[in-house]
Amino acid sequence: MAFFNFLLKSLTLTFIVFSLHFLPSFPYTPFVFGDSLVDAGNNDYIFTLSKADSPPYGIDFTASGGRPTGRFTNGRTTTDILGQALGEKSFPPPYLSPNTRVSDGIFRGVNYASGASGILDETGYLFLLILEQIGRVPLRKQIDYFEESRDYMVKMMEESGATQLLRRAIFSITIGSNDFLDYFEPSIPFIGSGKMSPMTLQDEMVSNLTLQLKRLHKLGARKFIVVGVGPLGCIPFVRALMLVRNGECSSIANKLIQGYNKKLSKMLDQLNEELGPETIFIYANSYDIVAGIIRNYRKYGFENAYDPCCGGNFPPFICFKGHNKNESSDLCKDRSKYVFWDAYHPTEAANIIIAGKLLDGDETVASPINLRQLYSYRS
Repeated sequence: MAFFNFLLKSLTLTFIVFSLHFLPSFPYTPFVFGDSLVDAGNNDYIFTLSKADSPPYGIDFTASGGRPTGRFTNGRTTTDILGQALGEKSFPPPYLSPNTRVSDGIFRGVNYASGASGILDETGYLFLLILEQIGRVPLRKQIDYFEESRDYMVKMMEESGATQLLRRAIFSITIGSNDFLDYFEPSIPFIGSGKMSPMTLQDEMVSNLTLQLKRLHKLGARKFIVVGVGPLGCIPFVRALMLVRNGECSSIANKLIQGYNKKLSKMLDQLNEELGPETIFIYANSYDIVAGIIRNYRKYGFENAYDPCCGGNFPPFICFKGHNKNESSDLCKDRSKYVFWDAYHPTEAANIIIAGKLLDGDETVASPINLRQLYSYRS
């Protein structure tokens, strides 16, 4: 038995070393961090109200046969679409799924994203305090999970093998929306302290994100795409919250986000200078991409750029399918004609456009290079 175990371990290590020799031919290997815009099902495995584990979520997700997978949209997320465009054969599994083996992260990548999470640890805390049911995995904890994955890689491949793989992998970070959504919501008397100033919020977010990006770099990440926050002033939830007229967006919300995105872009430029050519950070300008889709929605084939396909325009904004029509929320007839799936998230149709622009767009949407160029980037 001892000889058999030795032989099995030797064969496993031989396979990994052999695979690493041909690593440049391996498909896109993504490690995904973020919130519900890119969550692939992690929230299905924590105690939380922030879930997308029931119909009609996933109704257009071909890989599951239209069953919910924990993705907060009707089909694929932007990271799903980008991965397929770059040759990914399967989607990176959610880290918290009991079906996800640690070994899955060696070549397939892993998704650590969690709905309701934020850059700041306290994002979502107020709801946790009140409802005691809103769990989420903040960015700091997501990177803790990645560190566990990396430890396994080192055990299996040694430090040199893990280093080589991680140098070629792409680290995608899509987060920040919930930090702003928490800020936009009215304060609850007698609970917590007063809100920080808008400028302080922006600076705290950038400072905390910088620390986490440097952690990932220290752990071996070299190729990053960091997605800015989109025009939240245009999403159905914020428009209802701020009593914005139909066909308009909240300029107050959008100006705050634009200020943050400028600081984020500047920070990424500084990191590119500080960490040298072996490391590259891409700023993904999702704000202008999504704002352009909303502004020119008919040009992109949409018929509605402001209302959610599922769940309605007013609280509680719940998108669900009951046993009969009277128990279900309203669902639009053609998901491909709507920019928004629910009160917070884009449809797959919108995600396809967003992903396409990040993949092959010019420096106005992805800077200093686009994602296809990042995939081929060699320092």
